[in-house]
Amino acid sequence: MKKILIAASFILSAFEHHNHPASDCGIINHCFTDGETVLYKIYYSLAGVYLEAGQVNFTCKKEILERKSVFHITALGKTMPFYDHLYKVRDRYETFIDSATLLSYQFSRSVFEGGTKKYENIKFDREVHTAITNSGVYKIPDCTLDALGALYYIRNMSVDHLNPGDKIPFEMFMDNQLYKPYVRYMGKEVITTRYGKFHTIKIRPLLIKGTMFDAGEKMTVWVSDDGNHIPVRVQASIRIGSVKADLMEFSNLRWPLSSIIRDSQKE
Repeated sequence: MKKILIAASFILSAFEHHNHPASDCGIINHCFTDGETVLYKIYYSLAGVYLEAGQVNFTCKKEILERKSVFHITALGKTMPFYDHLYKVRDRYETFIDSATLLSYQFSRSVFEGGTKKYENIKFDREVHTAITNSGVYKIPDCTLDALGALYYIRNMSVDHLNPGDKIPFEMFMDNQLYKPYVRYMGKEVITTRYGKFHTIKIRPLLIKGTMFDAGEKMTVWVSDDGNHIPVRVQASIRIGSVKADLMEFSNLRWPLSSIIRDSQKE
């Protein structure tokens, strides 16, 4: 699940920034709202046939944190019972982002993957440009985001000024490191997923080398070309086979999902 979150955060390409007194990086939210939930199913393929392997559920609630208005966002990921015997995953990611600027205040994750456990907590101090973790204090650029908060920040992006092939760099802090990848805008495309047929914005991120992914532009993300800007598909090659995450369920979207063309149960 970490790879899906990091990859989706690489969509940080072409936001249309709106200045805010707290930071030049602030962006006004016009794509999501309090109470939104989105469910993705994850499929794995070794020989061209995709089988359901797990799911990720995202929820968004408006709350108060230290007298600040925030969106509390949670992502829960797990494998299906059959895959639990092969590689069990139980992941929980949480972030608190400013409701006015969408910049991160706090981020945490509790990860259980294949018998390995990992915990991480980050507090972002925007006044002095630091990220405080269990391991220490790290200087970060003002516009640095966390992996989960980035997904909601980038939904307010605009690609109107981009040409296919354009690259835009960004910054993200995770695992006590500042990452500086880029994302390549690939244009617009109509695709068919397990939920339906969509008008989409197509993006290809530069991946950081990990345990499953090689470095390079080996993942593609399609985002709904409507007011919601929610990812409808994430697809990537991995070292053994390939993975795909498709939008399957949602509720309380801010806008109608007008990018959908027709329902479809099969590709």
